[in-house]
Amino acid sequence: MSVEITKLKNGLTVATDSMPGIGTAAVTVAFAAGARSESESEHGLAHLLEHMAFKGTTRRTAQRIAEEIEEVGGDLNAATSIEQTSYEARLLKEHVPLGLDILSDILTDPTVPEDELKRERGVILQEIGAAEDDPDDLVYDIGFETAYGGQSIGRPILGTPKSVKSFDRDAISAFLGEHYRAPRGVVTVAGGVDHAEVVKRAEDVLGGLSAEAGSEPEPAVWTGGERRNVRDLEQAHLVLAFPGRALGDKDTLALQVFSNLLGGGMSSRLFQEVREKRGLVYSIQAFHWAFSDTGLFGVYAGTGGDDLKELMPVMLDEMADAARTATEAEVNRAKAQMRMALELARESPASRAERLSRQILVLGRAVAPEEILARLNAITVEDVRRVGLAAISADPALAALGPVKGLMPLDRITGRLGSSAAAA
Repeated sequence: MSVEITKLKNGLTVATDSMPGIGTAAVTVAFAAGARSESESEHGLAHLLEHMAFKGTTRRTAQRIAEEIEEVGGDLNAATSIEQTSYEARLLKEHVPLGLDILSDILTDPTVPEDELKRERGVILQEIGAAEDDPDDLVYDIGFETAYGGQSIGRPILGTPKSVKSFDRDAISAFLGEHYRAPRGVVTVAGGVDHAEVVKRAEDVLGGLSAEAGSEPEPAVWTGGERRNVRDLEQAHLVLAFPGRALGDKDTLALQVFSNLLGGGMSSRLFQEVREKRGLVYSIQAFHWAFSDTGLFGVYAGTGGDDLKELMPVMLDEMADAARTATEAEVNRAKAQMRMALELARESPASRAERLSRQILVLGRAVAPEEILARLNAITVEDVRRVGLAAISADPALAALGPVKGLMPLDRITGRLGSSAAAA
């Protein structure tokens, strides 16, 4: 395995993934401090902190941060997810020390200028407005809120206009101090790297992070239910979701295979039957997202309001039929798609660094691609049918947006799926 891992004295994990012959490297500093770490009054704060990290330190102005990384041909990026926030530098391998220095600087010594804070609050308010105007994305947010009612894992990452306007420098500093701690962080570098050099440099620039563990998010509790938001839109959008599998669950990959054969590509059941043969949707797909202690599996469909009445029975029957009759050919095709995605990710230093960060933060260890492939290859048709049937037999969460007055009631949806599950 190309991965080496060292834990610093303060509890910070440093991991490298060596790619001999590669002239570039991806440096990622990540913390288990995403939207799920927020209290109700902090809703959207993790995302705002990500924005503010690049706005200056006592050593560098925002302009100087951009200039230093681009002078060596590199670039910076960051992302806030439900469970993590990560900061990344992509550059030539000889400039890894600079990447580590810049990332550590913006995370340990941000100045949070008031004028920049005001500007970024405005930018995020525009993001929120854009999300509200994009029903394809908004219906997923509504689905999460329905699936995990009243919990941080179910709240939109961006926050609300009210919460974002309320954040000040003290709020940002408090969140940074509480959650950006060594035991909840990881430095990953993938590409042309030397592990010992990365460890030494990480110790120099991040060895001062607090060794206290900090607070953990509350366990996720599935609530389910439904939310129907009738709007004057051209298309109806719906998400029908079910409890999925956590990232470390033994059946996570099998449920991903089921998701792929159900609605993961042009050859999938839903695409062929609902879109190609019947023309009932302009978009339909299945998804499965795995988190540390829960998962979300489901189907998204976008269609005309007049087609909802015909769409739902067909969609539900295809879901149930796939759980009962998934074939070896379908399973093999879905597994081939997953192998292809895994191999493509192995070719990218950034993808390898990102995957390694998430594995360490969530699972506490690195998972070799060979291990993933072996587990994937061992999945049988019976495994896929079993996890698929279990998924659609659970209480769902339904989110609907647009001209959805004619949408089938939730009790009829669960009844139709329940009858199919019982028949199996």
